[in-house]
Formats: sequence, structure tokens, C-alpha cells
Amino acid sequence: MMNPILLIQSDSAVQAVADTLATPAPERITLWDMALNGGWIMLVLALLLVLAVYIFIERYLTLNGALKGEADSLFMNTIRQYVHEGNVDGARELSKQTDSPLGRMIAKGFSRLGRPLPDIQAAIENEGKLEVANLEKRVSLVATVASLGPMLGFLGTVTGMITAFQDMAHAGNNIDIQLLATGIYQAMVTTVGGLIVGIIAYFLYNLLVTRINKVVFDLEVRANEFMDLLHEPA
Repeated sequence: MMNPILLIQSDSAVQAVADTLATPAPERITLWDMALNGGWIMLVLALLLVLAVYIFIERYLTLNGALKGEADSLFMNTIRQYVHEGNVDGARELSKQTDSPLGRMIAKGFSRLGRPLPDIQAAIENEGKLEVANLEKRVSLVATVASLGPMLGFLGTVTGMITAFQDMAHAGNNIDIQLLATGIYQAMVTTVGGLIVGIIAYFLYNLLVTRINKVVFDLEVRANEFMDLLHEPA
């Protein structure tokens, strides 16, 4: 015959296992729910992210249009052929009709023909600076988003913790963990949101900077080719 104490312990263990199995699984939270619980700062972060992505796409397409490797090579070969044939007017007209940063730089050089070569080079360089400034338009905003995102996330962290401590102060001796959950949750969510926005914007900014540097390098190479062409004997 079994010991009654053992029977009671066995029943208690079975009941504990049954209670554990009957406990519902914790509800899985989605990213959307996290964003909603982050408060108004998450809306600002979302708008900043949309702005950064929009500027990146617009500038990337513009930079791709400026990077015309084969087209620029063909353009410079045609210019060189015209100059060697003595058809300067044809070369000047071709550069005016070419709607690209390189075309506008070469057209500026042709507009200074007859002046000393240093003056022609200075005119081409100034036009190149204007073209590069046009390509860099609004890129600094992406860098601003990359810096502002984590700062806003930290602001949300501070305001969330302030909310949590206010709830603690108002609760007095009846402090409950659920009472503090709202403020702490907001603090953590905004921190994550700010870091995500900052990382994405920083990555997009570096891609644009790399693309711009490539365009600048190509323009410098083509401008040097044009100046070498002018230095050649007639």
C-alpha cells in the first residue's frame, strides 16, 4: 500500500503540470504594434526614414544618369575627331547639344577658346564645381536624418522613463509592474526605432557619397583629356 504523503505529492505534481500546460502562450507582438506603442516619436522617425529613402532614390537615379561611361567616351572621341579635322564649330555645337555634366563643361571650355589655356581650364573647373554642387543637392539631408534618428530615439527613451517615474510617484505604495510597463516600453521601442532609422540613413548616405565621388573622378579625367587636346599642336 502506497504512502498517502507520496500520493498527495504525486497529485500535486500532476496538477502543476496540468496548470502549466493550460497556461496560454504569451501573445506574439508585431513590429506594427511596437511602432504604435512607441508614441509620436515613432511617427517622426517614420517620416524621416521616408524622406531619406525618397532623396536616395531620386539622387541615385540622377547620378546614374550622370555616369555615362561609354557615352562619355564616344562623346570625347567625337570631339577629338572634330578638332583634329579643324571643325571646331561642329565640336562646339555637339557639346552644346549634349545634355550632361560633361557636355556642359566642354561647352564652357569651347566658349573660352581664344583665351589663354589657364583661363579655359579655370572656366571648366568652375563649371565642374557647379555640376558637382547640383549633383550633391539634398544629399546632406540624408546625413542629417542619419544623425537625427538616434537622437530622437534617445529623446523617446528619456520621455518614456520620465513617464514611468511619474507613474511610480502617483502610485505611491501601490506600485505595479504593469503600471510602469507603458513608459519603459516606449523608452525601449523609440531607442530601437531611432537606431534603425540612423543605420539605414547612414548606409544610404555613404552609397550616394561613393557614387558622387565616382562622377567627380570621371569628370576630372574627361576635363584633362579636353585640356590635353587643346595642348596638342594644330
